[in-house]
Amino acid sequence: MIKKILVGMTLSLALVASGLVQAGIKEDSKKIKAMLAKQMPGLKVTEINKTPLKGIYEVIMPPQIIYVSSDANYVISGNLINANTGDNLTLPQRDKVRAQAVDMLGEKSMIVFAPKKTKHTITVFTDIDCGYCRKLHKEVAEYNKLGIAVRYTAFPRAGIGSESYKKAVSVWCASDRKAAMTKAKNGQNVPDKDCKNPVADHYRMGEQLGISGTPALVTESGQVVPGYVPAQRLFNGLEQQRKANKG
Repeated sequence: MIKKILVGMTLSLALVASGLVQAGIKEDSKKIKAMLAKQMPGLKVTEINKTPLKGIYEVIMPPQIIYVSSDANYVISGNLINANTGDNLTLPQRDKVRAQAVDMLGEKSMIVFAPKKTKHTITVFTDIDCGYCRKLHKEVAEYNKLGIAVRYTAFPRAGIGSESYKKAVSVWCASDRKAAMTKAKNGQNVPDKDCKNPVADHYRMGEQLGISGTPALVTESGQVVPGYVPAQRLFNGLEQQRKANKG
């Protein structure tokens, strides 16, 4: 009888402790969100997670990951590494968050060249006037043939308001965007047009992702592959990546 009472007391104490911990996390999260809303108003917090470090939380704001103290007074930017194993605890999360951020742009804001049956999808930050971007586009049919869907987002390297930016806007505003993209990539003139477009949003997202050169390929798992990659080599790499993620 005494044993049952002791077990019951232990369980009750454990539940109370768990409740206090959860209440503490909720309170910390409130403080962190309030601080970030003030300091970084343009970014949306999607997750706040505990870390192995006492009093330090992982805060996910696609496409960024930062670490914040429980009192919301300190922010740490960088990688969290296990000194004993050498494991980078930030890296896998960063890929996941990068993929989330790209998906938040929405496929409707992209110009998509897709095969009948898609095996892999890449999102390409592209500049109309970039030589290697044009070389990649010449292989779009090969990518599609291998089952790779190509989703174009705009990243005019010269910035918002540049000639490349205006060309990207004209392509988006064309009645046939895919045809206009191909025409522009071939160096042909696309009639100047203006309309509501996602080019500036794409460019800002590219900056937040740390993209500086084009083409920049973002895979489904959130890894960034810089530069032009021949179709077959890219397909082989995507297949290996998929197997590694399953493993």
